[in-house]
Amino acid sequence: MKIRSILLAALIAAVPVLASAQQPPKTATVVEKEKGAVAVADAIELQGTVTALDKNTRAVTILGAGGKVITVTAGPQVKNFNKIKVGDLVTLTYVSALALELKKGGGRLRERIESEQATAAKPGERPTGSVSRTVKVIADVTAVDAAAGTITLQGPQRSVDLVVKDKELLRDVRVGDQIFATYEELTVVSITPTPPPAPETSPAAPPAAQ
Repeated sequence: MKIRSILLAALIAAVPVLASAQQPPKTATVVEKEKGAVAVADAIELQGTVTALDKNTRAVTILGAGGKVITVTAGPQVKNFNKIKVGDLVTLTYVSALALELKKGGGRLRERIESEQATAAKPGERPTGSVSRTVKVIADVTAVDAAAGTITLQGPQRSVDLVVKDKELLRDVRVGDQIFATYEELTVVSITPTPPPAPETSPAAPPAAQ
C-alpha cells in the first residue's frame, strides 16, 4: 500500500484548486483498505491574512477566518521573509497518514526508522516552505482480542495497547505476527501576495448633442 498516494488524496480533497481570497478551514479524511493492510489520512487547511509585521523580530500577526488573531515567529527556514507584506494571504496545510500492514509469522527484527525533509523557497520566489517527517516501525503482536477490538504491539523501544474501531481488521491477526507501520506527516506554508486593485474605469462620456 502506497502511503504517498493516500497522503496526496487527502491533500487534494482538502485544498482548493486556487484560493486568492481567504477561505474557512477545510478538512478531509481518506481511508484505504486491502487484505492485510489499512491506511488512513487526515488533512486540514487553514488560512489567514497578514495584519502586521516586525522585520526585526520576524514576528507575523495573522487574522484567521474566524476572527482569531495569532502571532508567529518566522524562523530562519522561512526564506524571502522581506517579500511578505500586510494583506498577504497565509495558507497552512497539514496532512498526516498512518498505514498498517500485517506480516504473518513475523521473523523480522523489531526496528524504528525516522527521517525528516524540508524545502524552502528559492531566492526571488514568494515565501513558502514544507516539512515532512516519516516514521517506520516493525512491531511484534504480543496479544490480540478480536472480539474486544484490542491489540498489543511490542516495538523496539516500548509496548503499546491499541483499540481498533474496525474489529474486522483483527480477524486474521495472531500472536507472533508482525505489524509494519508507516506514519508520515507533511506541513506546507505558503504566502499569496495581495492582488493589485482593479484599475478604475472612467465614466462613459455623454453622447454629443445633435
